[in-house]
Amino acid sequence: MNRNYLFLFLFSIVMTISGLASLPPVDRDESRFVQATKQMVETGDYVDIRLQDVTRYKKPIGIYWLQSAAVALSGEGAAAPIWVYRLVSMLGIAIAVVGIGWTGTKLFGANAGLAAGLMMAAIFATAFEGRDAKTDAMLLACCVIAQGALAQVYMAAKRNEPVPGHLPWIFWIAQGLGILIKGPVSPLLSLLTAAALFAFDRDWRWLTKMKLVRGMAIVLVIVLPWLILITWKSGGAFFQEAVGKDMLNKVAQGEESHGLPPGFYMLTYSLFMWPFGLIAVGAGLQAINRFWDDPRLRFCLAWYIPFWLVFEAIPTKLPHYVMPAYPGMALLIGWLLTLPADHANAPLKRWQTWLWWATAFGLAVVAIGLAVVCVGAPLYVAKTFSWWSIPAAIAALVTGYLAFPRQLQVSLPRIAAIAVGAGITFSLLFGVIAPSLKPIWLSPAIKAAIDANRLCDTTVLASAKFQEPSLVFLVGTKTVLTDVEGVARHLLADPGCALGLAPIKDEQKLADVLATQGKSAKRLTEIDGINYSSGDKLALGLYRVAP
Repeated sequence: MNRNYLFLFLFSIVMTISGLASLPPVDRDESRFVQATKQMVETGDYVDIRLQDVTRYKKPIGIYWLQSAAVALSGEGAAAPIWVYRLVSMLGIAIAVVGIGWTGTKLFGANAGLAAGLMMAAIFATAFEGRDAKTDAMLLACCVIAQGALAQVYMAAKRNEPVPGHLPWIFWIAQGLGILIKGPVSPLLSLLTAAALFAFDRDWRWLTKMKLVRGMAIVLVIVLPWLILITWKSGGAFFQEAVGKDMLNKVAQGEESHGLPPGFYMLTYSLFMWPFGLIAVGAGLQAINRFWDDPRLRFCLAWYIPFWLVFEAIPTKLPHYVMPAYPGMALLIGWLLTLPADHANAPLKRWQTWLWWATAFGLAVVAIGLAVVCVGAPLYVAKTFSWWSIPAAIAALVTGYLAFPRQLQVSLPRIAAIAVGAGITFSLLFGVIAPSLKPIWLSPAIKAAIDANRLCDTTVLASAKFQEPSLVFLVGTKTVLTDVEGVARHLLADPGCALGLAPIKDEQKLADVLATQGKSAKRLTEIDGINYSSGDKLALGLYRVAP
């Protein structure tokens, strides 16, 4: 059993490691997080959260502390490359995979736990978030550990068995850490799960086993010190921005152009649960038909369905928001393995059959779509053919085929084969193909141009038009994000050392401003590419004041 946990941990690491170093910093969220952490390392202030000169109070401190620890352990300080920051996310997914393996083993047996862990390690959502240096991978770890402990307390109470004393403490520590990572998400998941179980069972007495008072004290010990410090340091601005603006705006209206109607997560399910979405739906439908007979199934469904419904109702939608619910589906795949074949493959109701076939269509669309992206993206974006596209496309299609079972119950060896196929697909897509799309990676190209044309050790860049946080992370915290006139003023303020970046179409405007001071601009090089965050094609010039 312990060997299973070690295997799942190592398998998750292997699944995620490709692309960790080769994929440039991604705009915009990842680059905002890592730049804020970088500034903590530069300033030594590990309480306040800032992005250049602007406060960044959307999320609590937890992820910044963990990334800062990774930077400290690397020994590279503020110069640490992006992969150091991403180690935290890779570790978060690995902990979540082991946590769901632990939960599945305790509920349904060792093979079920292994199957659930393999699925969590191999879906698109965890493959992406494990390579993205922000909150969601480590939040998933906290949610899984807390829910795993809650599940075991619930089942012990249902069986009238004594509750192991360590489980409530695991639950509350995970909740405290989850709050430090991303505020109320982890407690919300557990509250919704408990509320759904009460609706099913009409019994709340099992919750008395959770040591509520002492547990809340543990959460306060974990969370309160930083909250007091940031409240004092920000003058209360943290709560105003994090709760009053960020959280309530997302609940009340679509924020940051991410307002979408209900149904979004149903439509994106096949991608973010790929390649296990169809197998999970089959297991979930069988569980719905039997949940009155088995409290373990009630817990798994209570884990997934209420959380999903709440986030479908919230106007602001991003695909990773529902990721904490996915482990509930993973557990049901493991459960289905434990049934005799005739029970596991019992006929579905008509509406369930329609839902299963709709999900099968989604599985096929995503598998073909990934294959097309693997081949077509280098051709369309980089105008070149990548030989790595062929094995990546084959892996996507074969994995999709394997993930389309003839029966609802899928054997453990086949689940492992699907997971390996997905791992090959994602490793090539994120680790080789995506980094090769040079035109979309403008910030690394700009950094290379600056390094080749640096005038002084103290050279600072001012950039017009291209103002993504990845540029600040790669080029330096002092990078000035401005307009063309601002670039001109920056060059005039330090004509011997300063560099400016501006669209070539605005070169005459830059020259006109410099001419008012008797100066002219010299274009050192040109950087062409696509800003994928805005969709703009850009031709940028790197300028200095002509000597």
